[in-house]
Amino acid sequence: QVQLVESGGGLVQPGGSLRLSCAASISIFNINAMAWYRHSPGKERELVAHITSGDTTKYAASVKGRFTISRDNAKNTVSLQMNSLKPEDTAVYYCQAVTDYYVQWGRGTQVTVSS
Repeated sequence: QVQLVESGGGLVQPGGSLRLSCAASISIFNINAMAWYRHSPGKERELVAHITSGDTTKYAASVKGRFTISRDNAKNTVSLQMNSLKPEDTAVYYCQAVTDYYVQWGRGTQVTVSS
């Protein structure tokens, strides 16, 4: 099974930017879809952004226009560029891979937006 490792989280001021990366242990070329979810205390886990093997993307309404998901099949990575960050974006962000046979999750990376 693919293993996923997220990186790039941290503390950023409101209005700032962060770029999250998800490194896969195997080729992502044939992985059907990859996504970023987030979870913060007291809230349901939320789909943030999703990208298919054909590069079709979708975003949560709360991040559309601010976040961009992309995949690099040559480097086996999926990235999430986050701009104009808000305090409500604070959460643990998780990478997900969806194959024909299983769904795999990374362990998450903390993003904190605070002044």
